[in-house]
Amino acid sequence: MSWQDLLRDFGVNPEVFIAGGAGGVLRALSRKKISLVERILSPLSGALAAAYLTIPVVHYAVKLGFPTPDDPQPAVLATGFLVGTSAMWISDIVFAVITRRLGLREIKINN
Repeated sequence: MSWQDLLRDFGVNPEVFIAGGAGGVLRALSRKKISLVERILSPLSGALAAAYLTIPVVHYAVKLGFPTPDDPQPAVLATGFLVGTSAMWISDIVFAVITRRLGLREIKINN
């Protein structure tokens, strides 16, 4: 059994998973200060976010009337990349707000 088969068993499109991972890599490269843990987890988190959020985002965009090509695969992969990138930035904002509201200090993990 290949890793692609394993992903498909979990209902994940391997191509979308890779596109989201690439978005996570972009997010990791765009940060000035990033820990080793974030370098590892950012692509993985981007891939997982894309794997499970891309299809709902594409369906919602179609419902809103966004134009799509006759072959939806490029649009799905591009959306996976954007979801992988955006999900990481959104999670940074959400966790920062929660941390501030609860009066918690940010935990730093050294490289």
